[in-house]
Amino acid sequence: MTELTLVQAVNRGLQEAMRQDPDVLILGEDVGVNGGVFRATEGLQKEFGPGRVIDTPLSETGIVGTAIGMALYGLKPVAEIQFLDFIYPAFDQIVSELAKFRYRSGGQFPCHVVVRAPYGGGIKGGLYHSQSTEAYFAHTAGLKVAIPSTPADAKGLLLTAVHDEDPVIFLEPKRIYRAVTGEVPDGDHRVPFGKARLVREGSDVSIFAYGAMVPTATDAAATLALEGISAEIIDLRTLVPLDERAVIASVEKTGRAVIVHEAARFCGFGGELAAILAEKAFYSLKAPIARVTGYDTPFPYSLEHVYLPNTDRVAQAARTTVRAG
Repeated sequence: MTELTLVQAVNRGLQEAMRQDPDVLILGEDVGVNGGVFRATEGLQKEFGPGRVIDTPLSETGIVGTAIGMALYGLKPVAEIQFLDFIYPAFDQIVSELAKFRYRSGGQFPCHVVVRAPYGGGIKGGLYHSQSTEAYFAHTAGLKVAIPSTPADAKGLLLTAVHDEDPVIFLEPKRIYRAVTGEVPDGDHRVPFGKARLVREGSDVSIFAYGAMVPTATDAAATLALEGISAEIIDLRTLVPLDERAVIASVEKTGRAVIVHEAARFCGFGGELAAILAEKAFYSLKAPIARVTGYDTPFPYSLEHVYLPNTDRVAQAARTTVRAG
């Protein structure tokens, strides 16, 4: 075990994957010499050389398109997009090509590609460096979507992603890149997709979160405990595949649900989660499902602290839900 920050765990995961398999390589803007804008790939070009850690031109379409071509010839590229906000020039490549190759080829071309991107607010990045648009990719058949909230999961989910036969959108909550630390297993540590993490057991209300919202939800649960409210925290880990069994089981136990994400509310992933609970756990619900989210506006700069869900907003939603029934 080694104590690491989340961004250090990403680096270790990439290093481990590249040591395991010579077909794994990294490409993206400034990933080599500079080690990435957040230093997630620092030191990797020195160890593996510029042929496996490739500094690309400033072209997201080119980065993802090249990664797809590499994958079709048997390589396992990990493509970095500097910020999730910059991914849209490559959206056609991801949705029209990457997500569909395995299906359209009858499984002959699994297209091993991981697209990594820092996402979310919390660093005063303003509207072009703070977006949380994970729902776009969760909506696209053929893609898997993983979002870690701990250093151990950052490494474990990333190693699983690199070896998965489906393309994976791997979103890293940059707000907690260096704000959280934790013990990370050495070596080939993998966390399975589609298995949520029970962060905290509770009996009165279930709080579902992922990424940077997991620490926020955990802090809210600590506040609620002082008031005699027992909140269960479930970290989804992967949006696709989703651990429906864990989500439903938690609500069957507590009878109440609060869903937390920093993406905009309308058509956010929380809406899908609420629909699943309404369809499959309706008779267990004692109160309406609550959502605590970002607002349906462009991400603000000076009012970032207002836009992002915080401990008070999550705790208040849980109180209201518990008192409702």
